[in-house]
Amino acid sequence: LRRRNLVPKEAMPYSSGFIFTYDSGDFPGVLDKALEMADWNGFEARRVEAKARGKLRGIGIANPIEIAGGPAAKPNPEFARVEIAPSGKVRIHVGSMDSGQGHGTVFRQIIADRLGLDTQDMEIVAGDTHEVPQGTGTFGSRTLAAAGGAIWTAADTIIEKLKDRAAEQLEADKADILFESGQYRIAGTDRAISFAGVIASESALLSAENFVSNAGATFPNGCHICEVEIDPETGQVELASYCVVDDVGRMVNPLLVKGQIAGGVAQGLGQALMENAVYDPNSGQFLSATFMDYAMPHASDMAGVEIAGFSVPTKQNPLGVKGAGEAGTVGALSAVISAVADALHPLGVRHIDMPATPERVWRCLQMQHMD
Repeated sequence: LRRRNLVPKEAMPYSSGFIFTYDSGDFPGVLDKALEMADWNGFEARRVEAKARGKLRGIGIANPIEIAGGPAAKPNPEFARVEIAPSGKVRIHVGSMDSGQGHGTVFRQIIADRLGLDTQDMEIVAGDTHEVPQGTGTFGSRTLAAAGGAIWTAADTIIEKLKDRAAEQLEADKADILFESGQYRIAGTDRAISFAGVIASESALLSAENFVSNAGATFPNGCHICEVEIDPETGQVELASYCVVDDVGRMVNPLLVKGQIAGGVAQGLGQALMENAVYDPNSGQFLSATFMDYAMPHASDMAGVEIAGFSVPTKQNPLGVKGAGEAGTVGALSAVISAVADALHPLGVRHIDMPATPERVWRCLQMQHMD
């Protein structure tokens, strides 16, 4: 049933008839890769083995999709200014602030990949309204597509500005000059000069800025498969395995993407299994006001999480990125609680609310025993 309801990649771009149009994606491909990673077909054998040990084992699956940078990207432009000195030092002014996501790393990487310059010679300027005159900001998994796209476009402007100088140094006509992999090259030949070599011949700083929007929203999507084991004597839920396959478009920095997805899974796992605001029913006193009482997931709760990419680049921005900031959480919530429900289903439990704390799971099982 799930597979029948997935839009095939041949149907892209796909409009549901509502506001959104999915511009790209391979939803069945993502599902197949996740099923293989999780050894879905071997689950029943693992359930039988767990039962022999006195444990309840369950599996849950979620195919999340979210919208990033939308619903319409046009009203959400982003600012970037790129300044490059003859020495090769770069200042990147950007209107999107970093609060731990690693923006600075990928902004430098965009320039390094495009122009072939050293990331160690780059400075990021953000949050200073004297230096950055305008900007829209960080929200909705938009930053790499919006700010990254603005940086890419500014770099393209500088590349174009230097074509005359590159043609002069290569003793060729400007119309015959191509730029790729950090080099100006004469089309059809192996004669080339690096961007650094051309900029070094300049006598002043080169600068380009813009405040641009992407062509439209993007749709990061994926598949999460979670397996849990439950101790029926205590109600304790343990994560047995967790597999994520995510299509976030082109991954500029795969390590950062995986880190963000892992953090999102941790947030979803915490909400599904343990995080709870508890109030005294009589006085209204908040009883979980500190981390001594409010449970949050630890590294030990995240054992066995595997993350894999399935990149289908979008054409909505020059980088081909779709966004990844919320990708882990939107799938984890339903995958985890579905796995818990599946583990309890053979004993007659038909519903359990989040968070599935040991006490709540234990009470559900006791009610079934009473029935």
